[in-house]
Amino acid sequence: MPNKKYKIALIGYRLSGGGSDRVMATLSIFFEKMGIEVHNIIVIDEISYPYSGKLVNLGLLKNQSNGLVNKYKRFMAIRGYLNANDFDFIIDFRFRTKVIQELILARLIYKTKTIFTVHSFLIDHYMPNNSWLTRLMYNHCYANVAIVNQVKELIVDTHNLKNVVTIFNPVNVDEAIEKGKETIAIHFDYIIAIGHYENAIKQFDKLILSYANSILPNKQIHLVIIGNGERALLEKIAKEKKVDNFVHFLGYQNNPFKYLIKAKFLVLSSKNEGLPNVILESLACSTPVVAFDCPSGPKETIIHLKNGILVENQNWQNLTKAMNLLVSDETLYRYCKQNALESITPFLLNKIGKQWLDLMKIYNTI
Repeated sequence: MPNKKYKIALIGYRLSGGGSDRVMATLSIFFEKMGIEVHNIIVIDEISYPYSGKLVNLGLLKNQSNGLVNKYKRFMAIRGYLNANDFDFIIDFRFRTKVIQELILARLIYKTKTIFTVHSFLIDHYMPNNSWLTRLMYNHCYANVAIVNQVKELIVDTHNLKNVVTIFNPVNVDEAIEKGKETIAIHFDYIIAIGHYENAIKQFDKLILSYANSILPNKQIHLVIIGNGERALLEKIAKEKKVDNFVHFLGYQNNPFKYLIKAKFLVLSSKNEGLPNVILESLACSTPVVAFDCPSGPKETIIHLKNGILVENQNWQNLTKAMNLLVSDETLYRYCKQNALESITPFLLNKIGKQWLDLMKIYNTI
């Protein structure tokens, strides 16, 4: 049908904070630009990312008790909304750990072509460990999208799903450059780390130790950490290592780009990832990256000694050496910085968005 107006529902927990939330928001902008009618359905009332299309905020229905009656009310609301709209596709970006709930959604509520995304190497956050249940929930759907090949291979090897494809996370360079122009109240050189630290995955405690063992404090290069979490332990470690005047906790920031663009480099010290948006966002700001070669994502985005340094996974001594090298070798640093932006060409929003259109066989967009 020529000039058909496609209609897509994007379903996520929120439009703030998380990597999958960022991907959902960014794709909404691309899809609307392509003439697609976009409905963003979220279940938590948190919005900070720019997005396009209609917003359906089920989080406004959530009360303080969040009891069974309230959950049922929101469940019926999403069911009613999906039934009332003739969507061509549903794309689900959420963590999916409640098996019964997700089975009902996948088999009974999502009645059109549905794509489920997996945004982490920890695939049990998205699929049951029981492969029979996983196949029951996800083998019938239109597609399952993994964000790197390593995650795709893990899903296929673990659960024998037949409909898994890889599409990288997109990065919106225009947004990075524009938001990077904002001023910040920091007047010292610094490196940066970004991520929530309510759990141990980001390993900021060990990063502070690695930083304290480096030459950076002596060179008056500070460590800025952006993200939410309980920071008492992190502050204690910084004080014990006598770098508390050099380690700064800025909390969650709606605009990380203004900090990334002025940082010397980003450090990623995670145990595991999916495809870290923060690496793409850093490179979009022409800021090199030092990262562990953890599963998964860094090796897909970092070209060793070209746009940053890829460090043997969980080798903290080598992470310290990598930070020292990028500070002491000015020629290497300039080379990585000049290559950073060009290196993310495969991840540009228009390129990744086109892959999504190809997957859905949507060709007659504007």
